[in-house]
Amino acid sequence: MRPLRLDLAGFTVFRDETTVDFTDADFFALVGPTGSGKSTVLDAICFALYGTVPRWGSTRGIGNALAPSANEARVRLVFDSGGARYVASRVVRRDARGSVKTANAGLQLMPAGFDPGRLDTGLTPDDLGEVIAGTPAEMDQAVLDAIGLPYEQFTSCVVLPQGQFADFLHAKPATRQQILVNLLGLGVYERVQKLAAARATEAETRLTEVDRMLAGLGGADEAALAAAGERVEAMRALAAAVDSAVPELERADRAADEAAGRLAALDAEIAELDRLRPPATAAAVAEAVTAARAAAAEAAAAVTAAEEREEKVRGELAAAGDDTAIRLLLKAHEEHDRVAGEAAGIRAALAEATAEHAAAAGALDRARAVADRATAELEAARQSYQDAQTADRAAALRAQLTVDAPCPVCAQPVPAVPDLPAGSAVAAAEAAGKAARAAADTAGRAVAEAERVVRDLERALDRARDRSGQLDAALVELTGQLADSPGPAALRRELATVAKLRRDLEQAGGAVRAARDANRRGRAGVEAAEERMRAAWRDFDTARDAVARLGPPPADREDVAAAWTALAGWAAGSVAGRRSDRAGAAEAVAAARATATELAGRIGDLFTAAGLPVSTDHRRAAAVAVERAEADRQRLVERREQVDRLTGQRDGHERDARTARSLAGHLRANNFERWLLAEALDLLVEGASGILRELSGGQYDLIHDKGEFFVVDHHDAGLRRGVRTLSGGETFQASLALALALSEQLAGLSTAAASLESIVLDEGFGTLDVATLDTVAATLENLAARGDRMVGLVTHVPALAERVPVRFEVSKDARTARIERTGL
Repeated sequence: MRPLRLDLAGFTVFRDETTVDFTDADFFALVGPTGSGKSTVLDAICFALYGTVPRWGSTRGIGNALAPSANEARVRLVFDSGGARYVASRVVRRDARGSVKTANAGLQLMPAGFDPGRLDTGLTPDDLGEVIAGTPAEMDQAVLDAIGLPYEQFTSCVVLPQGQFADFLHAKPATRQQILVNLLGLGVYERVQKLAAARATEAETRLTEVDRMLAGLGGADEAALAAAGERVEAMRALAAAVDSAVPELERADRAADEAAGRLAALDAEIAELDRLRPPATAAAVAEAVTAARAAAAEAAAAVTAAEEREEKVRGELAAAGDDTAIRLLLKAHEEHDRVAGEAAGIRAALAEATAEHAAAAGALDRARAVADRATAELEAARQSYQDAQTADRAAALRAQLTVDAPCPVCAQPVPAVPDLPAGSAVAAAEAAGKAARAAADTAGRAVAEAERVVRDLERALDRARDRSGQLDAALVELTGQLADSPGPAALRRELATVAKLRRDLEQAGGAVRAARDANRRGRAGVEAAEERMRAAWRDFDTARDAVARLGPPPADREDVAAAWTALAGWAAGSVAGRRSDRAGAAEAVAAARATATELAGRIGDLFTAAGLPVSTDHRRAAAVAVERAEADRQRLVERREQVDRLTGQRDGHERDARTARSLAGHLRANNFERWLLAEALDLLVEGASGILRELSGGQYDLIHDKGEFFVVDHHDAGLRRGVRTLSGGETFQASLALALALSEQLAGLSTAAASLESIVLDEGFGTLDVATLDTVAATLENLAARGDRMVGLVTHVPALAERVPVRFEVSKDARTARIERTGL
């Protein structure tokens, strides 16, 4: 696996979008202050591929991926592996509840030669190539298939993070062996062993199947083929004999069929002639037609008579006049009598009213005279009352008068004072006045009532005179209208005559309608009777047409019963003649059938002699026998060919099964794989020992024994020490030697299952002295100079960084970390 481009956004310390371009960086270093984010670049590579980072521990918590206060982190890695180019991406988000989850993860196989720089041009995911994995669950297997290493081995051989640089050196033998199996692709031999065993089983299964098929193909020998050929010839001879005999049999069958046809025709004619019988209703049909026609004629005559009677009554009614005019004249007579009676009554009432008016006028005059007297008396009473009042006032003043003194009224001297009266006359005058007022009021009311009566009588007289004038005028008009009238009695007699004629006309109309209904029924009866007659003739014609080919006599079309009698008589005579001919026809049929039966028996003997069942279709049966014999022989030939072909296949399956089983046996129990691992470990340790010797200034060699690593300390008399006894600097040197040896020798040892196209070291350079550091730098330079792998370092040692041609300087401020490429 060789990284080409890494894009970060919101990932741990890289809050802002950051791109690391590894293109042409065969030997690079990530440099910068401690804590600036150098190791985070390696974390991002691991996270993009595997979704976790070694420094996060075993919990694999993805919450560590988010930058502080960020809600989303995005990582995308473009890399080459095994000659193909891939892009891996992961997106982590924090939801509203604070939970952090992987929102998206994918691996795509990019088009050949895809330039990672095109990612800055706004390409869509569809432009990046074929999707190999689209979910986090699919990513694990897809990355393993692309790189060839699981997460734990990737962090032991490709990206060696802080604190895990010595994992391969200190790993258990079984763990180290599995790492080498993955790196060298030795699992292919296990797969070959399983595939060989499967192919051996498959070949053995096919061998068993072929043996079963061969067992089912017995009887396909030469003797069977010869017998089949003889059978074909025998069937062909049978077919030839049948072909020569069948025409004679067919002629005999046709002769028998023809004789039987003639006999059947005679029997059919006899049966048909026997069925010719006159229907029992033939004579009744003709009688019904005659009776229906007579009834129809009678009904038509009744219609004519009824219509004539109706027309006569209608004429008499027209001559009798209009009963409306008669009724009007009769009503005028009645009105004249009523008006004359009312006029006589009005004249009598008028005379009586005139007398009443004269009496009322005399009473009015008398009432007015009484009223005049009462008025005069009332006026005299008023005057007497006034005089009495004046006398009383004068008497009241008399007491104040003094002789010769001035009068208080006239201011004249009073000559003498009269005597005072004995009493007052006012009361008597007042009573007389009231009596006069009452008499005057009564007289006034009497006059008013008399005047009212006179007025009412005058109005009644006016009305009576007006009505009398109207009645007199009406009598004059009615008398003129009735001048030519014969009188009420004569008018009533004429009206009775018209009413009788109207009743006679209604009865005549009912008689016409009844006669017409009867006439319609008569015509319908005639039509029905004639239809029955036509049906009888149709039945006769149908029966006669059915035997027309036999020559019946001509029919009398005037009498259907006579026609039926003549046809039945002819049929009886014809039946007798045909019955005499039937005996000869029956003998001819028997003779023809006997001949056909004899010929069919001879052909049946041919089939019996050939061992075949007798069929009615002799030619077809013989042809089928030939076809079956030829098919049986062909099947034997094919079975023989199949036996030869299966025998050849059996030999091939047996050879394949033997070879595959032998190969599976050689690879069984991982013996071959263990041998290869031992050889690979020997070569790896030998190469690492040479590098360690150079790095340690000749002090140490690396060896292994039963899978465990040891160092030989030449400064301590060749003492063998376990690698866990080494100091930190010595452990770094030994681990670096193993990593470099593994990277150098993998190409020669691997079967291409995994490809260590890069190695990135993030460990311990600060623990080395100057001389060792110079040796390490030279070793790494030589490894990178070969050009077949990328070498990367994470260091803050300036002396080492200055010797690396490509440097990625990592810096960090309060917001985010940044990366700047320097050097070549």
